[in-house]
Amino acid sequence: RNKNKGQNISIPISQRHRRPSYFLSPPCPAMEGDIERVLWNEDQISKRVSELAAQLTLDFTGAPPPVFVGVATGAAVFLADLVRRLSIPVFIDFVRVGSYGFGTQSNGAPTITSDLKLDVSGKHVVLVEDIVDTGNTIARLISHLESKGASSVSVCTFLNKPSRRKTSFQMVGKGKFYQGFECPDYFMVGYGMDFAELYRNLPYVGVLKPECYEGFGGIEPQN
Repeated sequence: RNKNKGQNISIPISQRHRRPSYFLSPPCPAMEGDIERVLWNEDQISKRVSELAAQLTLDFTGAPPPVFVGVATGAAVFLADLVRRLSIPVFIDFVRVGSYGFGTQSNGAPTITSDLKLDVSGKHVVLVEDIVDTGNTIARLISHLESKGASSVSVCTFLNKPSRRKTSFQMVGKGKFYQGFECPDYFMVGYGMDFAELYRNLPYVGVLKPECYEGFGGIEPQN
């Protein structure tokens, strides 16, 4: 799932419609060759995730074990790193929301395509996201969890992009909003974020070169 917007950069005709390296027949360049620049490296990410985990541990110490719900697939890497740094007992589950498919742009109408397995009624829930931008998906999920009887709903997002917010949302009960980094309006991949389901396994967050997504229906990608 990818929701952030690329810059309008002029690309030489010879480079247009180039697919990411993994679409090419071997031999092909490494994924790193498709990255224009790194925004947050491994050390910066690790430090910030540890800080978030410390704050969450403090906030939930003495409370019943919260349910950490990862929004698949983008939040999987962040969720795994985050929960391993917590010093409290937690439940873990996943939810999947469809609005992007294999394409490059959200249709603006997120739907739950794979629901929770755990009962969250009366429990504290922490929604874990890779990025919150328009607010459409997170607003839909908060409403969904509230309807399931969650006593509180917090959001912990790795990246926050308020410049693209279209839908407002509120936490449930005493829920809080936690963010890793506030991000610029670039098309980013890595650390769980993808383009066409690639680049999720990069250990850093980088800006994807425009020539890697040129030619996909003439639509600018959005994460």
